[in-house]
Amino acid sequence: MNGTRIVQISDLHIGPILKRSWVESVVAQVMSLEPDLIVITGDLVDGTVENLRDDVAPLAKLKAKAGVFFVTGNHEYYSGAPAWVEHVQQLGIRVLQNENVPIGKGDDAFYLAGVNDFESARHKVGHAHDVAASVRGIPPNREILLLAHQPRSVWDAAKHGVGLQLSGHTHGGQIFPWTCFVTLQQPFVSGLHQVQNTWLYISRGTGFWGPPMRIGAPPEISLIEIYRA
Repeated sequence: MNGTRIVQISDLHIGPILKRSWVESVVAQVMSLEPDLIVITGDLVDGTVENLRDDVAPLAKLKAKAGVFFVTGNHEYYSGAPAWVEHVQQLGIRVLQNENVPIGKGDDAFYLAGVNDFESARHKVGHAHDVAASVRGIPPNREILLLAHQPRSVWDAAKHGVGLQLSGHTHGGQIFPWTCFVTLQQPFVSGLHQVQNTWLYISRGTGFWGPPMRIGAPPEISLIEIYRA
């Protein structure tokens, strides 16, 4: 699995401002990177399935040989998480809810795990954030890549042998000086960090939320290549 190309998009916030044409452009950029694996780390939408069905439709064109995967963010719970989980899967995207799947075959495989949003239990019964459950059943000595919307899941990830966690949520602060306040809740704002034996990569997000602008925190589509240490 050396050289596996993972494309991460996060925090698209498809909704009142970011509509179908923008989603189509994101999908085209993702596919141009020729990913082996595509992951979406939460906050995909701001609105109901009924209102955004057409705007999210281009996501069905996301394809990768190892699959396309999604975990919920806090905004899914503001927008009807159970309905979105069902609809995203109808688009051909696998939703990981405190569970894992092997990527690759045999001794070369690593495991992709995913957890519900850190605060999901506050919004919906049965949608708890449970890193322990997400890695349950993974054979010893297998590498684990965890999808978790909020970076602060990393403390649990480090306890459970996760090698790499991919997150979003922070928008990299989105508008300076809001960056300075993100660390009051999250361990880091953006980029690559290490917590104990776990690496954490935080996307600045692909869209935006609130004011339609970014200052000092440009949006991103992340390309991550992984190699055996």
